[in-house]
Amino acid sequence: GVTVTRAPKGSAFDYILKLDSSVYPETAGHIKDAIAGGKPSVVTIDRLNASKQRRDALKGTKCTKGTDRDEWPMSMFKEGGTGASIRNISPSDNRGAGSSIGHALSDIRNGKKIKFEII
Repeated sequence: GVTVTRAPKGSAFDYILKLDSSVYPETAGHIKDAIAGGKPSVVTIDRLNASKQRRDALKGTKCTKGTDRDEWPMSMFKEGGTGASIRNISPSDNRGAGSSIGHALSDIRNGKKIKFEII
């Protein structure tokens, strides 16, 4: 569902993360739509501020029963927080994608830039 590779030398980002839309269709659709609407496709890892980013992103948005509020950019990225795109999606898709993305990036340190691609 998620693969991470080093970016080519000279790129404006450090890694490329590919998210498989056939595995996580709702999360992939949200990210794709948010990027098409002007949100960044290149984000910077900032785990230290993730809790605050999540609070800021979700402030004022209602959760619909049986769904999770998905954010793009995700709260683990510096570009997340206030102004993030929020979409209610199924918990299994949201949590599966979040877990897979978090695991795929677990060895990559704060400050590194990640280019998201939906495949």
